[in-house]
Amino acid sequence: MSHLFNIKDKIYALSGGTGTLGGSISTYLVENGAKVILLGRSQDKLEEKCKELNSQGSDNAHYFVVDVMSEKELTDLRDKILSQFGKLDGLINLAGGNIPGATLKPDQTIYDIEIGDTQKVVDINLMGTVMPTIVLSKIMADQGHGSIINISSMAAKQTISRVLGYSLAKAGVDIFTKWMANELSSKFSDKIRVNAIAPGFFIGNQNRRLLTNEDGSFTDRGNKIIGNTPMGRFGDASELNGMVHYLLSDASSFVTGTVYDIDGGFSSFSGV
Repeated sequence: MSHLFNIKDKIYALSGGTGTLGGSISTYLVENGAKVILLGRSQDKLEEKCKELNSQGSDNAHYFVVDVMSEKELTDLRDKILSQFGKLDGLINLAGGNIPGATLKPDQTIYDIEIGDTQKVVDINLMGTVMPTIVLSKIMADQGHGSIINISSMAAKQTISRVLGYSLAKAGVDIFTKWMANELSSKFSDKIRVNAIAPGFFIGNQNRRLLTNEDGSFTDRGNKIIGNTPMGRFGDASELNGMVHYLLSDASSFVTGTVYDIDGGFSSFSGV
């Protein structure tokens, strides 16, 4: 049955592949013989990550500088991928995050939120998934196969205080995942699948200030999360890799339109 999980020589594009979660996933994919195409706006970060991934002598990591919010740049990217690689077996939409103006401080109310910053957060987390999916999935529609993985969040499922824009965007990602799953399977091929993973709480650069103090101890918010996570800890980035592998591989050939929680039980616990 090992062939079910074989991803060797597959071509996967990843936006946000230089971040905490995306960096772990891209490393895992290369270690398992896949070729990755990292997408992002920072050439320095992309070059550094590709150099790291290819440091063992392989040439499995490549990158393109692209703004995933630009339709023209994405269309040009689609042509470049086809010209250089001839196919695209999968897409993982990891670009996203939050910004301070869209995050309420503990003593603030909704009337203190920066609406402009909130819109930016909605755009990068929602449209930053919608646009590359629509543009790059055309490759999959034409070739008749492919797997797309979007990144949802616990904030899409229930109220997570202080992060309205992020919550709005990730709820949108959930329905977009289901919508595209239906569209691509019913109109193009049952071998094109769209799913999402909803990470619980993982400490990365963007949420470190919210969850940890300068001395490394947990903030009040961090302690509340731990207290509502049955496993009693934050996740490690590597703990997403197994689900990503499954969803990219033929082992999940009859799975589409699904959002998988990877959260240490957070979403299953009422707090009581």
